[in-house]
Amino acid sequence: MKIELASSYGFCYGVKRAIEIAEEHKDSFTYGPLIHNTDEINRLKDGYNIGLIEKFEEIENDSTVVIRTHGIPKDELTHLKKQKNKIIDATCPYVTTPQNIVEKMSTEGYSIVIFGDKEHPEIKGVVSYATKANDTYIVLTPEELKGLPLKSKVAVVSQTTKKPEDFASIVCALIQTNKEVRVFNTICNATFENQDAASELAQKADVMIVIGGKHSSNTKMLHSISQKDCADSYLIENETELDASWFKNKNLCGISAGASTPDWIVQDVISKIEEIS
Repeated sequence: MKIELASSYGFCYGVKRAIEIAEEHKDSFTYGPLIHNTDEINRLKDGYNIGLIEKFEEIENDSTVVIRTHGIPKDELTHLKKQKNKIIDATCPYVTTPQNIVEKMSTEGYSIVIFGDKEHPEIKGVVSYATKANDTYIVLTPEELKGLPLKSKVAVVSQTTKKPEDFASIVCALIQTNKEVRVFNTICNATFENQDAASELAQKADVMIVIGGKHSSNTKMLHSISQKDCADSYLIENETELDASWFKNKNLCGISAGASTPDWIVQDVISKIEEIS
């Protein structure tokens, strides 16, 4: 059986940057998972003594805090600074962009529409930058826009890992009902490059393996896209989840990986597939 990697996959710029920052600050901790990949977080813990604190109230004064790639709410960042913590900001620049846009447009009196998952840490951070919380709305579908008390002028941004065509459907719906719509395409280039590459590979593969964290938004999207063109598509975190039966009577195995998936995990998966197929 032949194994083929997608033309674009794995670590994006923001994740590479965050890991390099963390590795430069041994004996510190991150507030929330630095990235959505448990195996890589464990590697940082074992090799660099990078701890993890999930609850904000557990952060002690005067400690070194690495801010995760997805960012944190503005009020929490302000509080950390007041506690005289040493803050190492590893927030992805593609994430700080919608934060800044939301703050600026909200200050200028625009209703804010954010296309994204309201429970995702990135979106929790972005929405916190709005100066008027009661005029800021998080939606996933055009239908959710119906009935919202939007002003005549609206600014719209997207979660960085969403599909451009889904964002476009939100924008089109807003244009039909509002006089002024400021559109900011805040989707990360690496996101849709990985998505396009996965789709292209899935169209010719007999089986697709998508590698990444089960809680990673962009990895789950890659899996969803792959399934459209290749029914036998599987989402795994590492080689231990592979099943030999997936590869029986298959000729081409395509492999893609989420933006938080390190290459060492990808190589482990390839080696395991070669062993069991």
